[in-house]
Amino acid sequence: MNTEKTMTLKLVKSGIGRMKRHKLCIKGLGFKKLNQTVTVLDTPSNRGLVNKISDMIEIQEN
Repeated sequence: MNTEKTMTLKLVKSGIGRMKRHKLCIKGLGFKKLNQTVTVLDTPSNRGLVNKISDMIEIQEN
């Protein structure tokens, strides 16, 4: 049984015209398209990526 916490994220704004670091955060979280939903583990490193691009994503915690 998997007891690790996860976060469900949705990319709602494009990475076009953003800083390279923000684009790398999008890629690191596993997004490939706009309006895509991904589920990632709730770890401190993923939280840091989410905080960097918080204006571009919607967060639904599980």
